[in-house]
Parts: sequence; C-alpha cells; structure tokens
Amino acid sequence: MKTSILLLAILFAGCSGDPQQAAAPVAQALPVIALSNSSETTFIEYPAAIQGTVDLEIRPQVSGTLDKIFVSEGAQVQKGQPLFKINELPYREAVNNAKALLHAAQASLLNAQLEVEKLTPLVKNKVVSDFQLKSAKATEESARASVEQAKAGVAAANINLGYTLIKAPVTGFVGRLPKKQGSLVAVTDAVPLTQLSDAHEVHVYFSLGEDDFVAFNAKYPGGNTAEKLKQLPGVALLLADNSVYGQKGKIDMVDGQFDKQTGSIALRATFPNKEGLLRSGNTGKIRLSLQHENALLIPQSSTVEVQDKMFVFTVNDSNKVSKQPISIIGTSGTNYLVSSGLKSGDRIVFDGIDKLKEGDVIKPEKMKEKPVQTASR
Repeated sequence: MKTSILLLAILFAGCSGDPQQAAAPVAQALPVIALSNSSETTFIEYPAAIQGTVDLEIRPQVSGTLDKIFVSEGAQVQKGQPLFKINELPYREAVNNAKALLHAAQASLLNAQLEVEKLTPLVKNKVVSDFQLKSAKATEESARASVEQAKAGVAAANINLGYTLIKAPVTGFVGRLPKKQGSLVAVTDAVPLTQLSDAHEVHVYFSLGEDDFVAFNAKYPGGNTAEKLKQLPGVALLLADNSVYGQKGKIDMVDGQFDKQTGSIALRATFPNKEGLLRSGNTGKIRLSLQHENALLIPQSSTVEVQDKMFVFTVNDSNKVSKQPISIIGTSGTNYLVSSGLKSGDRIVFDGIDKLKEGDVIKPEKMKEKPVQTASR
C-alpha cells in the first residue's frame, strides 16, 4: 500500500509541472554564405540569321538551250569564271544580220553623199534649184541616222551573243542547279539557274526589342549611332551546336526603323569567314557581353520564387532568418546577379530554404568552398 501511494505521488508531481519548462526546439544546422561585391560579365543571346556579303540569283538574260554547265553544285568559283553556256547560234546569226544592215545603211549614206556632191556645183551655177540640194542633204542626214541605228543594232546583237556565256559576277559558292544540260531556259523563268554566295565575310542579322535597344544605346558613349558603333566591343557567334565561332564579329549596322509588327529593330554584325565554315542560310545566336562592376552574385539554389517575385532568407546577428525580396538583372552560370534587396556583407541561407519559415533560428554552417561562378546565359 505504501509503495502504491508513493508511485501515485510521483506521477501526480510529474503531470502538474510547468509547461514553460518544456525543452526548446533544436535549431537547424544550415549552410550560410556571406556576400561580397565582384566584377562579373554576363551574356545576352539573340537568335540570328547568317547571309553572305553578296547573295545573287544567277538568271539568263537571253533565252535558248542550255548547252553546257561548267560548275557543280556547292563548288567555289572565282569572279569571271564561266558557269553556263547557252546555245549561241541564233545570236551569232543575229550579229551577222545586224552587220549586213549596217553595211546597207553605210551604202545608202554613201549614195546620199554622192548626190549632194553632184548637186552642189549645179546649184551654184543655177542649173538646178536650191530645193533639190536641200532635199539631197536631208536624204544624206537620214542615211547617216540609219547608219547609227545599224551600228546600235550590231552592238545590241553582240551584247546578246555575250549573254550566252554566263560568268560568275563575284567569287563565292554555287548553290543548287535545278536546270540540266539540254534544258530550255528563258529570261522569264521563275527559278534561277543557280544562286551564288560570296561568303568570305558573312553578315549576321539579329533583332533587339525596344527595351533592349534603349539599354543598348544607353550603355555605349557617342552622340549618334555611327559613333556608338565605333565604341562597341566584338561580339561572339554561337553556332547551331552551341559551339562558339572562332572569330569575333563587329556590329556595323543598325536598321533605320523598328518593325511595326514585331516591335523590334534589326542589327547586323560582320564576321570574317576565310575558311568557309559559315554559309548563307546558317542560323545561330549573337552573344552580347555586359560588364557589371560591384555586382552581387547569389546561387540560384538559394532563392525561392513566390508569385513572380524572388526571395532569399537572410540571417541576422542572432542567427534568425528573414524572408527578403530581391531584384535580378541577369545570370552568371548557376548564379543570379542581384540589383537590389541585398548588399555586400549580408548573410543568406545557401541551401535547405524549403525547410524554413519567417523568424526561424538556425545554426549557421560555413561553406567548405565558394560556389563555382561561370559566366554564361
């Protein structure tokens, strides 16, 4: 009986203890990083289309049968090199006919000149009237005009004869050859004989939206567009496989107006292409670099997005966390560049923020090494 009473007394004493004496929750141990300013470069990429400095459609200027094709598809040709030969026989005969007309006109002129020479002394001696001489001189002038017209006919016929041999107007690469030897070609054909692209340099076209263009203009010094273009650094070209083209390009043209449908403005960068790696019709991306002095970088894993706003958990001197909104101006690898909301020296929770709520007290753990920062976009 005494033992039972003693056990009851102990249980009663334990149940009647003060609730405030319950053990406090254990603080979470989470990695924390301290922020510091640094100089960072970020990149903005824009889809781009590549064209040769000269892209030409090679079309016949006379009609006829395609007798010869001197090149193959994709071949590199030099300026002045023959490409196609159209049957020249009709045009050579046209030249011969024009020459015959010229000879006839010259004979008529000679005959008119003789008539003037014959009448001139007769008019002086008043054997014939002055009217006959004037009429003979008019005939002479008409014959002279016929000679000039015949000469022009010979020149035109020779030009058409020359058009039967089609030569490369520029150095470049030959495109597809839809017409085959023996095909009938005409000036009115909808499809050209081929396309020729001069790609020793290439033009890469890309577009900026209105906001980007305003920022683009504000970044570089100069009173006008021409002065700003001189100040621009070289730009990089990303190829379709995301590799970076080996040489830098230079932005050398800004379109005169915005496209009303897209709200963007076109810019052009020129790249050297001596090896012929780039061809007209290629696509890629133009990469513009932006330098940020005294930038604050934070890992993307340290942020949480709520209703289109970005937050981090800052840690105060008492190791209490607070949810802090921040503004992002760009990315650098797996990091964000912060424009406002944080400053150098602030501490933020690096990882495990999904376990936190406002006002929690944590046990900070130092990072073993600083997260790798690789500039990319």
